[in-house]
Amino acid sequence: MAPKSLSDLKRKDLLQSKGYINEEWVSANSGKTFDVYDPATLEKLATLPEMGADDADAAVSAAHAAFASYKKTSARQRARWLRKWSDLCLEHADDLALILTLENGKTLVEAKGEVTYAASFLEWFAGEAERVHGEVVPSSNLNQRILTFKQPIGVAACLSPWNFPIAMITRKVGAALAAGCTTVWKPAGETPLSSLAQAVLAQEAGFPKGTINVITTLNQVAEVGEALCTNKLVKKVSFTGSTRVGKLLASHCSGSVKKLSLELGGNSPFIVFDDAKLETAIEACILAKFRNSGQTCVTANRIFVQKAIYDKFADGLATKIKTLKVGAGTEDGVFVGPLTHERAVEKALSHISDAKKHGGQVVLGGEAMKDLKGYFLQPTLIKGMNREMITTREETFAPVLGLYEFDTEEEVIGLANEADVGLGSFIITENIPRAWRVTEALEVGMVGVNLGMLSACESPFGGVKESGYGREGGRQGIEEYLSVKSMLINVAN
Repeated sequence: MAPKSLSDLKRKDLLQSKGYINEEWVSANSGKTFDVYDPATLEKLATLPEMGADDADAAVSAAHAAFASYKKTSARQRARWLRKWSDLCLEHADDLALILTLENGKTLVEAKGEVTYAASFLEWFAGEAERVHGEVVPSSNLNQRILTFKQPIGVAACLSPWNFPIAMITRKVGAALAAGCTTVWKPAGETPLSSLAQAVLAQEAGFPKGTINVITTLNQVAEVGEALCTNKLVKKVSFTGSTRVGKLLASHCSGSVKKLSLELGGNSPFIVFDDAKLETAIEACILAKFRNSGQTCVTANRIFVQKAIYDKFADGLATKIKTLKVGAGTEDGVFVGPLTHERAVEKALSHISDAKKHGGQVVLGGEAMKDLKGYFLQPTLIKGMNREMITTREETFAPVLGLYEFDTEEEVIGLANEADVGLGSFIITENIPRAWRVTEALEVGMVGVNLGMLSACESPFGGVKESGYGREGGRQGIEEYLSVKSMLINVAN
């Protein structure tokens, strides 16, 4: 029988209800707390410390003290700790997935997939730890030799989102620890239990005291974020979240000129050309839009379909959407779970209302599911989308799929690039030259061709324009936590 509640955890100590500073489980200095709820049932899961700026400063001080020795550990030793942590994630995947499903709402199948994905970053950066090296640079001065080497930058503050709370922590922290940095984690207040469970496993893997610290907060996020960004002992900040908050954090970091990487909002175009295989297009679209109930950083937000196949694609999509089961992530066969919080439902409904006001036709769904207790929205399909609609400019971040019609390749490239952000995109076509042309023309950081996912630990993840800068994953991910030092040597007699 599938697990349904936290009481079904095989390993009870993975459920923690305190912050983690300097290898101790601690309450907030203020004594304040907040509650975490299951978005499918609205039942309380746990009560956690509402930490503030002073708690954040304590975590940074612990990480800074640990950095003095941790930076001197060998890359091989850091790699061993990371591999051990990866192994522990996979060993306890069922428990981690259950915690994730209950606090986030995604299905158990998808949650277990995220745990595997999270572990892959730990294994990947274990390998990258031993591939960090400098170079000998040819000098124009024959009496001089030049070489470079790379060093860990220092304390890294890692601020993760609620939509992929396990994987986004390992994608950031795995790179930081591999580089030789110590870390302070600030998980989203909606989903802190996943990160705390990961801290348990990281400690068990052998990471030294002070290298991992976790701050929990829901209502004092702004205070904690500012504290981490303005603390001079923090040398690197990594943030995944909205463009609005990213700009604010960048402003806070400017005072001490911190190294900063930002993975911010997206508005992913999903382009279906008339030479596409219809089955491939529909399957990829379903995955790109409805995975995690439409709450991914690269969720297909604007679905552009070439005129010749527009109606056929819409009909096929509607048929497929009708088969998608909606419900709690712990139920068998569910494909679309709840949204993570009530604000997401309200936003989605406002986007649907706006689309209807501007001429959109709701083919399926369009309403909240009031027969279910949690934050559920009917999977929604809208035809006749146009530039006037809010969804053209903003992410809906929900299982709402709107279809735009286009005529030519040149036209759709222009439409796709009419966005202030540029994170992910998707192209469905059987024309190889077209795939190359459109990929190169799109103003985004990532392009998927004939598929509906853009995630792999080996591939650099990040965007352009107001989607941020810096990359996570790939060989580029560890570079975000390193500084380059040059050494010039006089070799003259």
